[in-house]
Amino acid sequence: MPLIVQKFGGTSVANSKKILAAARKAVRAHQQGNQVVMVVSAMGKNTDTLIKLSKEINEKPPAREMDMLLSTGEQVSVALMAMAIDSMGFKAVSLTGGQIGIKTDSSHTKARIHSISTERMKRLLDEGNIVIAAGFQGIDEDLNITTLGRGGSDTTAVALAAVLGADQCEVYTDVDGIYTTDPRKLPEARLVKRVCYDEMLELASLGAGVMHSRSIEFGKKFNVPIHVRSSLSDVPGSLIVDTAGSSALPVSGAALTRDEALISVVDVPDVAGTIHKIFAPIADKKITVDMIVQNVSAGGTTDISFTVPHEEMDDALAAITEVVTELGGRMGNRDDRVSKVSAVGLGMAHQAGVANRMFRSLADAGVNLQIITTSEIKISVLVKRDVAIEALRTVHAEFELDQPNEQEAADVETEARRATSAVDAVDVINRLQGAGMEALMIDDITLDSTQSRITLHKIPNQPGLAANLFERVAAAGVFVDMIVQSYGSDQIADITFTVGRDQLAEALKVAQAVSDETGCQGVDHKEAIAKLSVSGIGLRSHTGVAIAMFGALANSGVNVEMVNTSEVQVNVVVDGADGAKGLEQLKQAFADSIR
Repeated sequence: MPLIVQKFGGTSVANSKKILAAARKAVRAHQQGNQVVMVVSAMGKNTDTLIKLSKEINEKPPAREMDMLLSTGEQVSVALMAMAIDSMGFKAVSLTGGQIGIKTDSSHTKARIHSISTERMKRLLDEGNIVIAAGFQGIDEDLNITTLGRGGSDTTAVALAAVLGADQCEVYTDVDGIYTTDPRKLPEARLVKRVCYDEMLELASLGAGVMHSRSIEFGKKFNVPIHVRSSLSDVPGSLIVDTAGSSALPVSGAALTRDEALISVVDVPDVAGTIHKIFAPIADKKITVDMIVQNVSAGGTTDISFTVPHEEMDDALAAITEVVTELGGRMGNRDDRVSKVSAVGLGMAHQAGVANRMFRSLADAGVNLQIITTSEIKISVLVKRDVAIEALRTVHAEFELDQPNEQEAADVETEARRATSAVDAVDVINRLQGAGMEALMIDDITLDSTQSRITLHKIPNQPGLAANLFERVAAAGVFVDMIVQSYGSDQIADITFTVGRDQLAEALKVAQAVSDETGCQGVDHKEAIAKLSVSGIGLRSHTGVAIAMFGALANSGVNVEMVNTSEVQVNVVVDGADGAKGLEQLKQAFADSIR
């Protein structure tokens, strides 16, 4: 008999009317011959209310007791949902995370799932029950209640779909599905019928609030297609699957991370271990670092800029100020009124000119770029917060994301069933052994020794700078891989990019011409560089991947010259002579995580 997992978020069960509506969806699926597992969040703002109440009692409540408190929200929801189904004449049983057998580690308020027992759920399903599972929670080895943190119910739903070998995992929310950007920010945003895991990981991390990164990581790791649907209507919604609707499109979505803060560190030694020493104390404090930009050395010193969430800027500054002083550097500019705008798409991995189009459109809109980073499927720029919405609208329009895409799968409902039938429950369960379901999984560690690096130092930073440079590079027939624009001030910037070694001469001619025209303080290059890449699942939620890379390279005396991060890959550039040594060190550092 087919099995469906349905997840209903807080807004979908906010009151009795909505609970009854959700119950009817589950009953309808049951009547169609499916076994049904529902995963339910706490009602509406219940969790926020409990958090506020706890703060009134204790400003810093113990994490264990917070889990005990917050888990009650889902217990209310599952009990009411079971009552609703019973009122319709069908059998239902509500279960807490502990009653299901969701075993986690002991990291209270942010626990990770180790394993899930399926015996009780399968028995109840076979007896004709609709099983109502409390999302967001589990128990550790001492039977303490734990919670999974932000997006925990999404994570619960996809994890249950994985271990049960579900035919569908439906995530019901208060929107129709996944959009090309947040429709609350841009009304012209378009519903996307199909998006791949990697694209959705990027969009989720950039603030696309429909799904949380950890649940997408589960989907990718265990090949669980996710069907995002509206709890308010029967529209088909969107699929998150292994492959997108069409890789012919260079960009599938655009996103805005509004409340970022920029921190710069200047004049630190450009030697092996510097970047590790700076970011280690930040990692120790569990501060989320987003964009990392490192200037190429000038006179034996380098500058490093990075972004953190706005509310974590003061903690990040406190964590590194002493270290930077010990290194002989100093704290540079900081700005807590910046935003990140990103374009995401599988198609850009094999289509030239995507970055050029994005930079030119922003230049024509008068938007100045403070920082640029690129990865295989994402281009991100940092801009002033007061122009962020305009920048997002510009990028969205440039790639015609508001226009219908006729190449997307038309029948989402049929495609959801077809795709999910490939999930092998036995194979999934076998893969859960050992480190746990949410363990970091490294797919590949690679070395690219075919590229060269070019840097324009202290070039006047104004709208059109990047567009002018990279349009001319493209016109010369040169393909650019990594692009990094670092932050010096509002007036100057350094731009570094990598090209194939066989195209270095042509790229240098263009860079020198741009330098002469703009008053740049110099162009330098390195013919032989090595690009080291770590790819895998969990790079976002396992925040220590980049710091582990920095540490492994530092221990072997390999200096990091450039950094470039995404949700599925972290890249660093080192001297060409250090490439093989760096590769071996990274393989040793991640030996336990390579699948």
